[in-house]
Amino acid sequence: MERVQAGHVPILGLQRDPNGPVRDGRFAGKHILSVKQFSKADIQYVFSVAEEMRTMVELVGTFDLLKGKVLACLFYSPSTRTSSSFIAAINRLGGGAIPISEVKFSSVSKGESLPDTVRTLQAYADVIVLRHHETGAADTAARYCKKPIINAGDGVGEHPTQALLDLFTIQEERGTLDGLTVTMLGDLKYGRTVHSLARLLTLFNVKVRLVSPESLRFPPGILEEVRAKGLQVTEHTSMEDVVPDTDILYVTRVQKEYFEDLKAYEAVQGSYVITSETMKLARKDMVLMHPLPRVGEISMEVDDDPRAAYFRQVQYGLYVRMALLAMVLGRA
Repeated sequence: MERVQAGHVPILGLQRDPNGPVRDGRFAGKHILSVKQFSKADIQYVFSVAEEMRTMVELVGTFDLLKGKVLACLFYSPSTRTSSSFIAAINRLGGGAIPISEVKFSSVSKGESLPDTVRTLQAYADVIVLRHHETGAADTAARYCKKPIINAGDGVGEHPTQALLDLFTIQEERGTLDGLTVTMLGDLKYGRTVHSLARLLTLFNVKVRLVSPESLRFPPGILEEVRAKGLQVTEHTSMEDVVPDTDILYVTRVQKEYFEDLKAYEAVQGSYVITSETMKLARKDMVLMHPLPRVGEISMEVDDDPRAAYFRQVQYGLYVRMALLAMVLGRA
């Protein structure tokens, strides 16, 4: 493979892997930093590979598609699902992982910069999955890394792999991504998952309802951006007004870590709680989603409702992340 200089790993384009033929090399050797880099055709390709991954996991469990490849999982902020799903994904594909989930115990505690950290890890790994508390950190890392960087969440910015698995969940649960009404509920100000998902939904014929307390409204800049691309969006404060006409109810937690004032957090925490009574208002084919973790916004009594898809959502995420790893490493 032609050597790529630091700061010059392209996000789009064709690049072939010398270890074997590439069926579709549009993602080979590329960073995955934002949902903005995905076209509708790209999403369809990701989903087709994810379906293949699902079939292989169900048939054989693990296989050697990425044998010899190493993933560095670099997490500056807490994670359970994202970090473990990427590690599970590389293991399912026959590769290995370097898990760094407590950065405070690494050289970062000595003052090492993010560019130096990723330039070090690229000597050991073929791909780096990065979560960071600062918005834009993934872009910074990508400028200094010859190996693909996958953004696993940067501050309140984006979470592209979560948005892709959310979209895949909708496709799997409803069989379509068009003609739906999607309601996003909860912390829409700091919720990077809804920011990324709304951007992806601009590629489809959907209506979006945003439900939140006034203090946690969707960021005006992103709202203007998605409306400019034709997304039909309305804002609400009452959950009961929109649930009966909702096809996909996407619930998010109020994120305490972004509040400097505990009283301000307590004032909005618990604003919306999905209970069995709430589900009685909903359509029989509605899909209830949550990126997790939940902290009381969905009652556990709802878990047995067949419309509750959040744990199936976790499973779908494994297949999507397996697909993305195979794609950026040129083995899809």
